[in-house]
Amino acid sequence: MTEKRDKRQPTFFEALLPLILMALFLGIGYGVFRLRAEILLIAAAFCSGLIGLRLGYNWKDLEEGIVESIAKAMPAMLIVICVGLLIGSWIAAGTIPMLVFYGLKIISPKFFLLTASLVCSVVSLFTGTSWGTVGTMGVAFMGIAHGLGIPPGAAAGAIVAGSYFGDKISPFSDTTNLAPIAAKSNLFDHIRHMLWTTTPAWLLGLIVYFIAGYSYGSSSVESQQMNVIMETVKTNFQFNILLLLPPAIILYFAMRKKPTIPGMIIASLVATILGLIFQKTNMVEMVNAMTVGYESKTGVAVVDKLFSRGGMAGMMHVTLIAFCAFSFAGIVQKTGMLDVLLNRLLRIAKTTGSLILSVVISGIAVALMTGSSFLTILIPGELFSPAFKARGLAAKNLSRTTEDSGTVIVPLIPWSMAGVFMAGTLGVSTVSYLPWAVMCYTGFIFAIIYGYTGFAIAPKIREDETIIGS
Repeated sequence: MTEKRDKRQPTFFEALLPLILMALFLGIGYGVFRLRAEILLIAAAFCSGLIGLRLGYNWKDLEEGIVESIAKAMPAMLIVICVGLLIGSWIAAGTIPMLVFYGLKIISPKFFLLTASLVCSVVSLFTGTSWGTVGTMGVAFMGIAHGLGIPPGAAAGAIVAGSYFGDKISPFSDTTNLAPIAAKSNLFDHIRHMLWTTTPAWLLGLIVYFIAGYSYGSSSVESQQMNVIMETVKTNFQFNILLLLPPAIILYFAMRKKPTIPGMIIASLVATILGLIFQKTNMVEMVNAMTVGYESKTGVAVVDKLFSRGGMAGMMHVTLIAFCAFSFAGIVQKTGMLDVLLNRLLRIAKTTGSLILSVVISGIAVALMTGSSFLTILIPGELFSPAFKARGLAAKNLSRTTEDSGTVIVPLIPWSMAGVFMAGTLGVSTVSYLPWAVMCYTGFIFAIIYGYTGFAIAPKIREDETIIGS
């Protein structure tokens, strides 16, 4: 298994086979029989490894690919764990319960989806983080949705779409900065160019939320449940304006481009102090909330279910599925299978429209095979950059399309790290919120239409496109 062997490039069928097997495993195993995705991803990785052995790679080679792939995901995994810390401490401190209480008091059911998407859009725009927005404001909005009788799938979809809209066009976002680097364009040109595809997709989502909101009028169940939640929360938590300090710290760190994880830890420590002061909890309870999650004991089932969550341990399932998914990704990358598939796509791109379509297909393929937002940008960006240059197309067309077909597609994939995080944090399956995350799956449709019509497709006007105004 470890001897040196002659390696060869995979054929197109050999490169495509792991993707077919993964689709079958997850489609039938997860979609039909509801088997755990972790085992199915390991099975797909095992089959990919067998193909890798056939190509001349030994176990040491495959192991290196797996380790390299997981290493790239480690920063995201650390953030996931810190989000668990954040949620547990913010609930115990009373920050999230207070946001839920006043949200129920202010927001009308008819405008909930619209409001949730707009607020998450603004917060993620200023913070540059979809995960942080979902882990804080998203959790609060899900609590409000529960009280208003809003379907959880619809609420989660509006939250995810709003969070990714802001993240996608924020200059503070890591993916927004990464896309122009991979495509060799300018950051601010890239952001302005993205508005052509992102804005109509976002507005389409808002229209859907506005229309759908009218079906959530005023029901007796909604009003009774809302009153029960509000009364219970008010009785069991003490409110104070200082409870908004932890979110303010996160916002400050994001806007000043400070490191994310230290900001989360500081916000959690401040929340701990606030919990000791205002909620009269003891240190053991606060530490438990941050470690294994907050345990609500109000005696009201709907409230206890709503607030019993968070903690670092509660995020371990996200890191586990990430290990499994990135093991598969590491093998298909190390053995050159992914390169073969993307190069085949590049060969058939003869027009601007087909070139844009090829980038979209490759972005979605990389998202399905790796579950990584970064790789959906880096791999197509590096692969297609010479083709865009040769065709006289501005690099910002490429960087825009990688975000349209990568950044916002990843949270819609159940086995991706983002998909597992969103589902686990909001308490809603990816399949349930997917139809409602309108902005996430309509942006690339506009990109394809523009590619074939020539609308909003920019020509290359200078050799060095990293200069603003390119």
